[in-house]
Amino acid sequence: MINENHLPALQGMFPSWITTASSDGEPNTTVISQIWYVSETEVALSFQFFNKTKKNISQNPHAFATILNPDTFEMYNLELEYCRTENDGDLFDEMDMKLEAIASMSGMSGIFELQGADIYKVNSITKTN
Repeated sequence: MINENHLPALQGMFPSWITTASSDGEPNTTVISQIWYVSETEVALSFQFFNKTKKNISQNPHAFATILNPDTFEMYNLELEYCRTENDGDLFDEMDMKLEAIASMSGMSGIFELQGADIYKVNSITKTN
């Protein structure tokens, strides 16, 4: 599903967006620092301080994300389904290091703290018009 055309959009050059909904359908959209490639069918989202997003995902595991390819400016919509959170290991460490680099470049070093790598199954990915 995720192929080489999508990979530049999963490197954290531009922030992405994630939209979730509570169990009663109230939507919440927020900017997210990074959506990380895990496999052809999974991505990881950096969980820093998105309390409303985490609450919504605990009630409704479905989410919608938008990513932007920095080379072509093509945008892709991802339909996601929450699977699990990783709080240590190689993936967590790589995401933490990348997040700190992003924070350092934006003058916000020490402010962003990765609390977990939220793993989502990618149900679909489509290019926007």
